[in-house]
Amino acid sequence: MQMSGTRTIAAPPQTVWDALLDADVLRACIPGCTAMTGSAEEGFDATVTQKVGPVKATFTGTVAVKDRAAPNALRLEGSGKGGPAGFANGGADVRLAPNGEATVLSYDVDAKVGGKIAQLGSRVVDAFATRMADQFFERFQERVEADAPVAAADPAPAATPEPEAATTSAPDAEADPEPTPAREPEPRMTAATPRAPEPALEPPAEKKGFFARLFG
Repeated sequence: MQMSGTRTIAAPPQTVWDALLDADVLRACIPGCTAMTGSAEEGFDATVTQKVGPVKATFTGTVAVKDRAAPNALRLEGSGKGGPAGFANGGADVRLAPNGEATVLSYDVDAKVGGKIAQLGSRVVDAFATRMADQFFERFQERVEADAPVAAADPAPAATPEPEAATTSAPDAEADPEPTPAREPEPRMTAATPRAPEPALEPPAEKKGFFARLFG
């Protein structure tokens, strides 16, 4: 059986490459994997428990990394035996291509099964293999993107302060106001008080006697 697919991972190619060679990442991404030890140079030992149709089995086997062309391409090959359930082996050719800040990961998978599992029919086995591949690369994408370092944003340039316009500051409201000089009272116009009439002047005594004699 064969299958292929493509995923765009939000991480640079080197980060994706390193994850493909990490035993902890592979163990977390392979569906049903309960243990994985070893290294990319020497190969990994893995234990995987899966159910294919009505058949459930635990497979123990190895995963080898071959045809490495860092950080652009490699091949993962695995094989395992599940006792009476049969065996399974296969591989995946993985290619990495930069796409801006991300990586386009494309893969071609081939797999073979035998024993009881093979008796379930190609439809069941093909559906199982497709699900396994989809789950692995989906988990792998999520794991790599979660662990990828976030690029630090460039700090915004500091704004140059504009010179403040000269302003006349208002007097402090709390300060005591300057005393206002007292204004002198304006003169008020009043009605003149009427004077008492002066007494009429009496003619001198001599003139008085003259008139008396004249009219007497």
